[in-house]
Amino acid sequence: MAVDSLEKAVVNPATPPAPPARRVKRRKRGVSGWLVLALVAGVGLLMLFPFWIAVVNAFKPAPDYIANGPVSLPTELDFSALVDFWGGVDFNRKLLNSVVISGSVAVIAVALSLLSAFAIGIGRIRGRVWILALFMLAFTIPQEALVYPLFVLTRDLGLYDTTTGVVIILSVLQSAFGTYMLSSVLGTFPPEVLEAARLDGATRFQVLRLVVLPLTRPTMAVLMTFFFIWTWNDFFLPLVLLPSADNQTVSVALGALSGQYTSDPTALAAASLAGILPALLFFLLFQRTLMRGVNLGAVK
Repeated sequence: MAVDSLEKAVVNPATPPAPPARRVKRRKRGVSGWLVLALVAGVGLLMLFPFWIAVVNAFKPAPDYIANGPVSLPTELDFSALVDFWGGVDFNRKLLNSVVISGSVAVIAVALSLLSAFAIGIGRIRGRVWILALFMLAFTIPQEALVYPLFVLTRDLGLYDTTTGVVIILSVLQSAFGTYMLSSVLGTFPPEVLEAARLDGATRFQVLRLVVLPLTRPTMAVLMTFFFIWTWNDFFLPLVLLPSADNQTVSVALGALSGQYTSDPTALAAASLAGILPALLFFLLFQRTLMRGVNLGAVK
């Protein structure tokens, strides 16, 4: 009897009981939930309205715009405004300048922020609270107050009307915010991890490269995305420091279309659409990285 039961146990192994079906409880959305949802949807529509105006009017003939206004749908698709703007301002050159400047600023500003934040957050240098307050103060200074000193500085150094000068200036300005943000993250870094690395004989550079850098990569990706978009949309400093047409960026080219007494709405809409699309494409490509970094910071 014992042998039979043993054979049955071997031939027909007992299957583990199936886990109970997980019951998903759906919470009914109350009145306040519906109000919040309606408010969010309304704000979303308001934010999409300028983009809708740019898309509709970019492909609308000028007589159609005059007859039916900016909100109506185009009666026929007309690409002449977009083609004229693209060739008239040498948009390929402006696009290349914006990509080079925005990409360089994003990479250099994140590197500067990491090095500064490592010294402040991990190195625990003296007076770090005052240094962070100084970084925040520097970040809040408007560009209008800095434009003349920056103009004199770039002129004396031979960097005026060069993309190198704008990249250096914007990288330093953007790194002020990056240093503040990364310092708050590295200030809560687990000291046991750093102590274990030091006991294994790691130098400060190895701790930065092998321990800190991999764990702060999501936050750095968020910063890099922000820096790229902020630099892409920056108008004032490139307008002052890049006067020649060969070095201008997309935002400066868009501003040159609107004069004090003359304006072409369809051309301006086509130019706005052409200027928005690269930044929108960059955001869509790095959207998952951006949300992962934001969620990681929220969980932490």
